[in-house]
Amino acid sequence: MLCIAVAPESRRLGKVDLFNAAPQCDLIEFRLDRLGKEPDLKEMMEGISKPILVSCRRKADGGNWDGTEDERLVQLRTAIITAPAYVELELDIADKIPRFGNTKRVVSYTSMTKPLANLEPIIEKAIAAKADVVKLVGPTPTLDAAWPLLATISKKRNIPVVGMGLGQPGVMFSLLGLKYGAPWIYGALERGLEAHEGQATVADLEEIYRFREIGPQTRFVAVAGFGPTEIAAVKLLNAGFAAQQLNIRCLQLEIGVSDKINQMLDTLHVNVLLANPELCERALNLATDIEEAARKAQYADMVVKQADGWHAYNTAWKSVLRVVETALGAKTAEDRPLDRRNVFVIGAGGMARSVAVGVQKRKGLLSLTAADDGEAQRLAQATGARYVPIANMYDTLCDVVIISEAQAQDKMTGGAAGPGVKVNPAFLRPPMFVTDLSNLTGESDLMREARERGCKIIEPLKIFGDYIATVFKTITGKELPADVVEATLAKAEG
Repeated sequence: MLCIAVAPESRRLGKVDLFNAAPQCDLIEFRLDRLGKEPDLKEMMEGISKPILVSCRRKADGGNWDGTEDERLVQLRTAIITAPAYVELELDIADKIPRFGNTKRVVSYTSMTKPLANLEPIIEKAIAAKADVVKLVGPTPTLDAAWPLLATISKKRNIPVVGMGLGQPGVMFSLLGLKYGAPWIYGALERGLEAHEGQATVADLEEIYRFREIGPQTRFVAVAGFGPTEIAAVKLLNAGFAAQQLNIRCLQLEIGVSDKINQMLDTLHVNVLLANPELCERALNLATDIEEAARKAQYADMVVKQADGWHAYNTAWKSVLRVVETALGAKTAEDRPLDRRNVFVIGAGGMARSVAVGVQKRKGLLSLTAADDGEAQRLAQATGARYVPIANMYDTLCDVVIISEAQAQDKMTGGAAGPGVKVNPAFLRPPMFVTDLSNLTGESDLMREARERGCKIIEPLKIFGDYIATVFKTITGKELPADVVEATLAKAEG
């Protein structure tokens, strides 16, 4: 079931919120803590087709109640008399409000600042307080911090447990809750009405995560990170899984620095992890077997559990070269349009190292630069490339520019805007072919400048689509349908 929380500031808006939420969910949490006056709950619930859970949150629990505690308890007792389906009571006050009628009791424990730990005693106390459902809420910045709560909701027990992770990574509780039989999960009615910062909306859960298709037998593919590219990857992969009628979905999470990631993934029965750029170098540490391309670049974008352990792979660079060569006129895999072409790679990170090795394999004439001249020089020596000091990059002649780490200029101040190499747009001129790997799913300032200056654009979105199609086939052994890629990427461009 999906629960939407509404927290209106007036009775009139409350009725509107209830009507708007009802068609989109299975349960509505009606929060009383922002109402200036005690509402006529019975009147407000009339005509609402979905069951209602009543709560009144203190500020310490993420709510807005500014009255006295005694007044809040009166609100809750009065609410129960109107016979909502559920009432939420915090663990420390649950024994002050007796069971009444058929209203079920959700006994909750919330920590707004510290990740939850040692949860079994809390669950036992909630059971003693006559809970019908136990709710646990806490921050979940990383998988490691979230692990006690994840382990709790994934365990079979006689009483239902609902977990809510605070922050954007909290969506993994929703997805795992669906798999492990949580009575409901939470979503925001729309952007701007989130119960906490970063909460997934109903539209997110429907369009990105396809939450209604997740059940006990669903297999998860882990996707690390919550940037625009990672969200687009989740959306496209899930669309492909659905199109091929595969009971596989993406579990988006934030990987921390724990040395127990492998064990956690094993416990969650996850056997594929897609690493975001921040994780790609550390992903090597998760594997017992590292393919040559990943070892040379010290960069792995996919880690797969096989019978003999975890294997690390470096795959994205192949998509870069495929799309670049197609833009240069390649018709088949045997064509070598990079041969003797001057290719300038900007950056020295894992993706730059991967692309540099690939360009050399395809007989391109490789030059490279980076924000750190020392790193650029070492990479040039390792790949047999021409090293270009950062101060001399504007004198470099090139046919193809591949930007992997760029720092655009702030148009208002002229200063730096983000990490990487500071690239003056004046560097971009026709007839260069240009692509930007630092922003595969959006239009970066540099790509916009390149387009306006008449450069030949190698669309980053095409590279992204090729990469996700490769990942999809690796996971499933099936092709990602071209119409699914086209439709999903068209929405991303829009």
